Amino acid sequence: MAASVLDLPVREFSAQLAAKEPTPGGGSAAALAGALGAALVSMVCRYTVGREKYAEVEDAAQRVLARAEGLRADLETAAEADAAAYGSYSRAQSMPRETEAERAERDAALQAALRESTAVPLGVAERCSELLELAAEAAEIGNPYLISDAAVGAEMAAAACASAELNVRLNVGGLEDAAFAGEIRARLEALAARVGGRDLVERAARAVAERSGA
Repeated sequence: MAASVLDLPVREFSAQLAAKEPTPGGGSAAALAGALGAALVSMVCRYTVGREKYAEVEDAAQRVLARAEGLRADLETAAEADAAAYGSYSRAQSMPRETEAERAERDAALQAALRESTAVPLGVAERCSELLELAAEAAEIGNPYLISDAAVGAEMAAAACASAELNVRLNVGGLEDAAFAGEIRARLEALAARVGGRDLVERAARAVAERSGA
């Protein structure tokens, strides 16, 4: 992959996803979907803060905006990190394995890359679970003319979270470090409890329906 994921035009990023190349892949796509969801939440907040008619939610909207922007930056970085991690794994697979020493070196490189390829999407999933909460809140307090965008942000965050989690569950089975694998599984359980299925997505949609009179 010649260009940075974040520097690619949308059309080229789509083409690279479709290409017969290992990166970018589903992990980067999930992270960017989350970043787009965060951007939508930020937009709703920016159309809310500083307006007298929404003064009673000013502090909350400012808080949601600040955190959504932090998550957007983290998720954009994760899109790059995921591509780099999988690139490392792909390179490790190509390492020589003729001798016992070469095999040991290759196995160590594969495990290091697999650890990173597991940790990065787990971080994406955890950030997107937080983003889901922010999106639901934005739908409840934000400028009513834009709250559907908050609900879209919730849908994107949910999709990104579930997609990243799929990558984690695929990779954790190949980890040889039992303690690290156990930590990952414990974080997955905590994540499931936090997300609560589609509860937060439905909360955002419900806010839109109630506030729009639909």
